[in-house]
Amino acid sequence: MEFFDDYSEEYNDPFGDEKSLQSKIDLAKKHFEEGQAVIQTDFIEETIHLCLDYERYDDGLNLVESMLDILAFNSEYWQLKGILLNNKFDFINSYLAFDQSLSLNPTDVESLLGKSTAEENLNLFEDAASTLTKVIEIDENNEEAYYNLGTLYEREDQYEKAVEFLAKAVDLDEGYLEAWYELGFCYEYLNKLDEALVAYDKYLEIDPFSYSGWYNKGIVNIKKGDFQRAIQDFELSIAINDKFSSSWFNCGVSYANAENLDKALVCIKKAVELDDKDEALWFTLGQTYEDLNRLNRAIESYSIAIKLYKDYFDAWLARATCYNLTGQKIAALKNINTALSLNPKSIEALQLKVSINKSTGDIE
Repeated sequence: MEFFDDYSEEYNDPFGDEKSLQSKIDLAKKHFEEGQAVIQTDFIEETIHLCLDYERYDDGLNLVESMLDILAFNSEYWQLKGILLNNKFDFINSYLAFDQSLSLNPTDVESLLGKSTAEENLNLFEDAASTLTKVIEIDENNEEAYYNLGTLYEREDQYEKAVEFLAKAVDLDEGYLEAWYELGFCYEYLNKLDEALVAYDKYLEIDPFSYSGWYNKGIVNIKKGDFQRAIQDFELSIAINDKFSSSWFNCGVSYANAENLDKALVCIKKAVELDDKDEALWFTLGQTYEDLNRLNRAIESYSIAIKLYKDYFDAWLARATCYNLTGQKIAALKNINTALSLNPKSIEALQLKVSINKSTGDIE
């Protein structure tokens, strides 16, 4: 420890910068080379944790492996190894490391949590759930275990079960940001829209600058048919991140439903500008132009949607309608025939074809 104290002024910031961290890694290696590792364990452990903080996982693994060569039955070093391997997405070896840690300390909550993460990523759903349940048996107030169980069931599309555990997590910790977010999503999926809004409001109280939080709240308000509130939510999302095309798009949809087509057009054009390879955005832009009776612009937009996705039935049908309205009957028939080849049972397409044929004297 005296040697570490000699360096305390140089490394007065425990999180240091990258250059400082490299110096610590080099010094830790020197301790191993000189046989001083056992008396410098605090310094070496701190350096391993800094490797985690700065995502220097290979360096951290090298140090923890060297410690395990000396102290092979130390559960904390096996736990650190598992954490580092989880961060490297090496979940098989992470699982083995946590298993070894638990063989030495079977009730260690952090190792159980780490093991459950490895199991989940190895698609061992039942094992992960069992491990997290064991955490709760040891520590019934462990909000992280409830949260992890909630997200585990959420990923399995078991939303009612997910809500049960996520609600317990926020009961234990009202400021559990991630749990409120996932709870909002699960309530939304279950069509419990009022509960979803409460969850997202709690989330946004904690993180009011989350563009995705305002976006998700806006989607819930669209589903409730409250388009004015949805517009407010999406505009807040855009104010925080004006590069998020989905907020622009859904803001446009909300304006359209609120019968403000001019503003809808502005928003949807911006969404297309940000993501011009999404055929659904071009299709919606076409619909907006069509609603504004700007049919030639609508045709242009539908054409780009079709170019991006040649089997886009709705775009073929919509373009046929616009061609028909602008008097381009032959083009309209060609488009409606293509639409019917994609969906021969479409009543709307069949009715449009009959109407066009009547107005043209059965041109084929």
